[in-house]
Amino acid sequence: MGGRIPRRSFVRGLALTAGLGAVGVGSAAAFPFGIDPLRPFVFRSPPLEPFRDPLPLLPTLGGTSVEVHASSTMHIFHSDLAASPALAYGGTDYLGPTIEARVGERTSLVYRNDIASNPLAADVDTRLHGVTEADRTDVPTALHLHGGSNPPEFDGHPEHTLRRGQGLVYEFPNQQDACSLWYHDHAMGVTRLNIFAGLAGLYLLRDEFDTGTAGNPLGLPAGEFEVPLILQDKTFTEDGRQSVRSNPLNPQGSWEAATPGDTGVVNGKVWPEMAVARGLYRLRMVNAASFSVWNLFFDNRMRFWVIGAEGGLFDVPVPVDHVRLGPGERADLLVDFGALGPGATVELRNDEAIPDQVAQRGIVPMPRFCRFRVGAAAGFTGPVPQTLRGGSRQPPLLAPVAQPRTVRNVSVLQIGQGLGQPSPLMSLNNLRYTTDDIEMPRQGAVEQWNIVNATPEPHPIHLHLVRFRVLGRQAVDTVAMMSASPLPAVGTRWTPSPDPFIRGPVQSPQPWESGFKDTVIADANSVTRVVVRFPTAGELGFDPDATFGMSAHPTQHSGGHTDGQASRPLQGYVWHCHMLDHEDHDMMLRYRLVP
Repeated sequence: MGGRIPRRSFVRGLALTAGLGAVGVGSAAAFPFGIDPLRPFVFRSPPLEPFRDPLPLLPTLGGTSVEVHASSTMHIFHSDLAASPALAYGGTDYLGPTIEARVGERTSLVYRNDIASNPLAADVDTRLHGVTEADRTDVPTALHLHGGSNPPEFDGHPEHTLRRGQGLVYEFPNQQDACSLWYHDHAMGVTRLNIFAGLAGLYLLRDEFDTGTAGNPLGLPAGEFEVPLILQDKTFTEDGRQSVRSNPLNPQGSWEAATPGDTGVVNGKVWPEMAVARGLYRLRMVNAASFSVWNLFFDNRMRFWVIGAEGGLFDVPVPVDHVRLGPGERADLLVDFGALGPGATVELRNDEAIPDQVAQRGIVPMPRFCRFRVGAAAGFTGPVPQTLRGGSRQPPLLAPVAQPRTVRNVSVLQIGQGLGQPSPLMSLNNLRYTTDDIEMPRQGAVEQWNIVNATPEPHPIHLHLVRFRVLGRQAVDTVAMMSASPLPAVGTRWTPSPDPFIRGPVQSPQPWESGFKDTVIADANSVTRVVVRFPTAGELGFDPDATFGMSAHPTQHSGGHTDGQASRPLQGYVWHCHMLDHEDHDMMLRYRLVP
C-alpha cells in the first residue's frame, strides 16, 4: 500500500464525509451501499449474528487417485444471507474436500476446469500482467499443491493455466514428511479472485506414525477429534455476495493492494459454532486470506500446543497462548477442551493490528473467527504427548539447521506508479515478474536468504518446492539503506546487504516456527533470515529444471505494454509474497534450480 491517500481521492473522501454528516447516523440506509457514515473510506458487510450456523466439516477424499474438478456454484455463507455465486473443487459448493495421502504413495489428482461463470468477473483488472478480457468469462486456473515437492509440470505454475473444458492429471510423489499442505488456484493475475471465490482445500500427508486413525503411534487425536479449519476474512454485500472491494475510492475492476475483510469465515461459514466434547482436539489450520495476517488466541487466554508447522511435526509440542499466521501459513494445534466445563464456550479471536497505511482508511482488525461450545460427553482423553520425534515409534528428530555456504540478499518493495497504472507496484528485488534476472541456486546447495522488507507492512514470503528453517529477524533502518543505495528504476535489481543498517538485536524464531517451513512472515522494515537446502534431482526423483508446457500468457507489463512474446517453454518454479493481492501485481518472481 502507498503511505498516503492521493490528494484527489482525499478531497473526494472529504466531500463524501461532508455529505454524510448532513444525515443522522441512525439513517444508515440513506448512505451509499455498504458505507458506514463513521468510516466513509471503507465498505462494510451487513450486520450478521455470530455463531448462528454450525461449523461445516469438510468432506474427505482418500486413495491414490482423486478427482477435484473446479466448478461454478452457489453457496450460503450465513443463514441471514442469500446464496452467493462461488467457485469450488470436487463437487462441494465452496472450497474443496480435504485430501488425505500417504508418504511414498503417489497421488494422481484428476483435474478439469468446469467453471461456467466467473463470480468476480467485474473485479478482473486487465492492467495486471497476463490478464485479458477473456478472463472475465473464461476463468483461467492452475492448481498448486502448496508445500508439495512436485515436478515443475505439476506444481501449478502461474503461466501453466487451464481454461474451461481443459484438464490435467497432476502426479504428486508425496516424498516428504507427513505434514499439512493445502491446494489452491495459482493462475496469473487472478489468483486473489479465484481463491477468494472458493478454490482452496487442505491436503493432509500421513505416514506410519501420524496415521490419522485412532490408536496412532504418536497418541494424537484422530477421526472426529481432528478438524481441518480453513480461515478467511471477507466483506459481503447486502444480498450475500462476496466482495473483494475494501473502499469506495477504488473503482470496481481496479486492483487493490490491501483487501482485509470485516467478517470471519471458517470452512465457508460466517462466525460458526462447533460443538466439542470434553477432551483434546487436533486443529489443522490454514490462513487462506487474501491480505490479512492474524494473531490468533482463545478469548479466555487458555493455553494450547503447537505440534507442527508447514514442513511437519516438531520434536516436542510447544505450549503457547497465541499463534501468528500470515496468508499461506499453517498451524497444527492441540487444544484441550476438557479443561472447560459442560456448557462453556470459548472463541477463537484475532487482535493483529492493521498496518498503519491501511488503518488510515478506517479499517479495524477483524476480531473473531468461530466459537466452540463444550458438551457434557467425554471426547479424546489421551494426554498431550511429551515428544513427537525421536522415540521408538516416532519419526527421527529434526536435523540441525544446515550450515549455509551462500548468502543471498533479496528485497521486498512497494513502488509508486504513474496515472493509469495500478499503484503501487508490489515488487521483489525491484523487478517485474517478466524479468530474466532470476535466482538460480544450484541443486544440493545450502543457502541463507536474507529477506529484506523495506515496506511498512508484513509480507509472508513463500518458496515453491522447498522448505527452510527460520534463523531470526532484525530491524533495519531502511531509510538509511535507501539513502546509501538509492533505488534505481524498476527493472534493475536492488538487493543491497542489510547488515550495515541493522538496528537492534536478533529476534529468535517464534515458538510456532520451530520446524521446517515453506512460508515466513517478513516483518516491516526488517530482515528475516532463513536457511534453505535446495534438493538434487536424484533426491527428488525428477528433474526440477526440466522444461514443460508453454506459457499461456503474453509477456505483458503493467500499463498494457507487451514485448510480443506470445508463448515460450516454461521452466522452474516461483517464489512470491502470499498476500494474494500482492502476488497478482507483481510480487512474484521465477527461479530455477540448476544442476
